[in-house]
Amino acid sequence: METRFLTAILRSSAIAYGALAAVSTLSAQDVAWELGRTIDGQPDLQGVWANNTITPIERPEAFADKEFLTDEDIKFLKQRVIDIAEEDGDALFGGGVLSAALTGDTVSYDPSTGNYDQSWLADRSVHRRTSQITDPPSGKYPSRTEEAIAMGNAAAQRRVDHPADSWLDRPLTERCISYGAPYLGSGYNSYWQIVQSKDHIVIVQEMIHDVRVIPLIKKFTLDESIKLWHGDSRGYWDGDTLVIETANYSDKSGYGPKTSEKYNVEYLTRINEKELRYEIITDDSGTFAAPYTREIVFDHSPDPIYEYACHEGNYGMEYILSGHRADERFALEKEN
Repeated sequence: METRFLTAILRSSAIAYGALAAVSTLSAQDVAWELGRTIDGQPDLQGVWANNTITPIERPEAFADKEFLTDEDIKFLKQRVIDIAEEDGDALFGGGVLSAALTGDTVSYDPSTGNYDQSWLADRSVHRRTSQITDPPSGKYPSRTEEAIAMGNAAAQRRVDHPADSWLDRPLTERCISYGAPYLGSGYNSYWQIVQSKDHIVIVQEMIHDVRVIPLIKKFTLDESIKLWHGDSRGYWDGDTLVIETANYSDKSGYGPKTSEKYNVEYLTRINEKELRYEIITDDSGTFAAPYTREIVFDHSPDPIYEYACHEGNYGMEYILSGHRADERFALEKEN
């Protein structure tokens, strides 16, 4: 109950801050725009929304305390995004585009086996924030708990000592189980399709075919002893903002301690014809010393979502495991 009380306070602050930020960036076109409504009178959030921002989760050191980009910054970064795409080098996921734009260095996320190239990624968008994290004001994650640090170190060591004793040693994404909910990675299959009815919101994310069916009711009805990969979500309207609260995560769905105690509150607000402001407050007390808030601007997409096949039938897992058995055999032969 303490967690939910704290979240309610944070929610009020986030909505007030979000409204202030929206006013500061409104154009004449935005003022003239009117929010559409469904046949049931709800704000119409339906359609396909793209999370292709180059804004990193944490604020780069180069920006120090600078919260928003200037017009000159945006002009420079938009040109750099075009230049990087035309170079057709290694794919830059998430905040990698901004890092490359500022430093000129394009670094593969997987130098051992090679990387996707730029043709695999969507066109990237430049938004004003220098970090998705808006609270803490530093634009950085809160400090990690000692338990989370110890658990992370142990997991890293296990990946070195036992990278593929069995399929259970491989991450959930590689095993095509889940990318988590909500999935907030940008630039690669980072699209949400929202469908509304009078009493449900459906969010389709085509990373491993995840679909969130969210009843529009404030009360949580699932027993706290039942834990789910994507948690148990309930939604409701606060004015023209859709609020989604999620609890009952399974410990297996996260990489930190006490994931089952994590509590998310999401806010979806359509701010003009082509943009949807998304905010999320995460209270993950097992991993972080305090809650934190992220904000992302989603851009409307006229295109449908295409299938993400992952590795159907997990044939990739067969080669990962057999490859590690070969490594073990080679090491034993060398030892003998």
